[in-house]
Amino acid sequence: MPQPPASVRPAAWQPALPVDRFIVEEPPDAEALPLDVVFVGGGPAGLAGAIQLAKLARADGEAGGDLGELQIGVLEKAGELGEHCLSGAVVNPRAFRELFPELTDRDFPFARPVSREAVYLLTGARAFRLPTPPTMRNHGNFVGSICEMVRWLGERAEELGVNVFPGFPVDALLVDGPRVAGVRTTPAGLDRKGAPGAGYQPPMDIAARITVLAEGTRGPLTQAWLDREGIGSPNPQIYALGVKELWRTRRPLDRVVHTLGWPLPRDAFGGSFMYPLADDLVALGLVVGLDYRDASLDVHELFQQMKLHPLFRSTLEGGEMLEWGAKTIPEGGCYSVPERRHGEGLLVCGDAAGLVDVPSLKGIHYAMQSGIYAAHAIFAELKGEGEGLAGFSRALDDSYVMKDLRRTRNLRLAFKKGFWAGGIRAGLMTVTGGAFPGARIPVAEDVEEARRPGTPLAFKPDGELTFSKVDAVYKSGNQTRDDIPSHVLAGDAVPPEGAAFYARMCPAGVYEEGEDGDLVINAPNCVDCKATDVLGPRWTPREGGSGPAYRRM
Repeated sequence: MPQPPASVRPAAWQPALPVDRFIVEEPPDAEALPLDVVFVGGGPAGLAGAIQLAKLARADGEAGGDLGELQIGVLEKAGELGEHCLSGAVVNPRAFRELFPELTDRDFPFARPVSREAVYLLTGARAFRLPTPPTMRNHGNFVGSICEMVRWLGERAEELGVNVFPGFPVDALLVDGPRVAGVRTTPAGLDRKGAPGAGYQPPMDIAARITVLAEGTRGPLTQAWLDREGIGSPNPQIYALGVKELWRTRRPLDRVVHTLGWPLPRDAFGGSFMYPLADDLVALGLVVGLDYRDASLDVHELFQQMKLHPLFRSTLEGGEMLEWGAKTIPEGGCYSVPERRHGEGLLVCGDAAGLVDVPSLKGIHYAMQSGIYAAHAIFAELKGEGEGLAGFSRALDDSYVMKDLRRTRNLRLAFKKGFWAGGIRAGLMTVTGGAFPGARIPVAEDVEEARRPGTPLAFKPDGELTFSKVDAVYKSGNQTRDDIPSHVLAGDAVPPEGAAFYARMCPAGVYEEGEDGDLVINAPNCVDCKATDVLGPRWTPREGGSGPAYRRM
């Protein structure tokens, strides 16, 4: 009697995190660029932190303080600020208001306020309107482009004297004894074999009194530093993959839309969104938890299929897809935030620390708020006052950020038992303010989840409403050289079922099944979504400016 196909468990082929690559046990070299504080990552968390710190230093100087002029740097791996930032985005303006109390909401880089919203449960052909859950009500929030927000924050940072360095990814933390003493950037101009080629630029050391890791979701330096320090969390972090498009439309969308249900299988967690950025501009996407159980599931293809539903088709038909992108999102919530976010000479904030509230679909203002708290802790450390850097972990623990995450601490985890059971349990958690079920729901890492063999979708893009992965990567503005060395580290012996799983998992076509079932890697396709680092080959930094070039996402 034939045996049923074995389940697929990605952890069996994933290589270990190369901690020794990301943590270099040596001080910066003699020619290192000296900075007082360096923020690794030019997203909302890093830029908000740099802005707040520059403001504190300026106020200290005006008051006759002894701190002196601070040299603050922000290192961003994208060629320009915002090019690697991807989000919905419906934004809570709270952190913007705190960072810029002299401005009004009209001054901020938002597209428009949320005036109407709707939540739907989808079947294959119909959409059923649901009452909007309390966590998803967006009155008082704004729709916007995360790219434009980040560029705006970058301009404000530079006006305050912050040194913003786009095109400088960081390869490693430099550690002098127990203290992080700076960073080493990634070399550029290497050929396919990793040897210096035309335009070679060697790595550069940056010495810093304090380093802030604001490198976004699944940051490799953050992972390595937490591992080195032995810092854990009650649950491991879990992730979702979001695939998004920006469309020029003929018909305006008059509300913010969220959906549940189809096209996802019942044992996968996720949903979709559709937001109006202008009368003729719509952002839409699909987000799927990476603990999905069907090994053949392909998030990109599900998203393309989703656009054929009447709810989306009525808005998109006759329009033009302008941009495409993908990104992973930390979804573990309160129980997956590292127990300590500070160390000697280092802080971790934003998505790198997992500060995302899945039930409300919010993370931008939490990231910015953590950057603001980081700035206050750094200021205290440099002044020799209070708790110094330890004050960052305490301030974050005592803040509304962690209060929000604690209130929804088990909501995402409830869906580990499937859509319907999860929905019932999540409803009880919402009604009780998180008191039900009382105890933490334990979870495993996404890579440890066993997947059942499945049948891939019969998907054929039409080039008008639906698109292939090749077309999608083109629309991401990918700027990676074809002859760049591979930046993904695969295991030594990935079996055919592993190659097939990776090919479906990656939204950008980085992985393919070879003729003999072997794994073929097309590294230049990568858009740095980090899904590979969650479930497959490890992601490492590559030369500055590589990857996508989002403009209005």
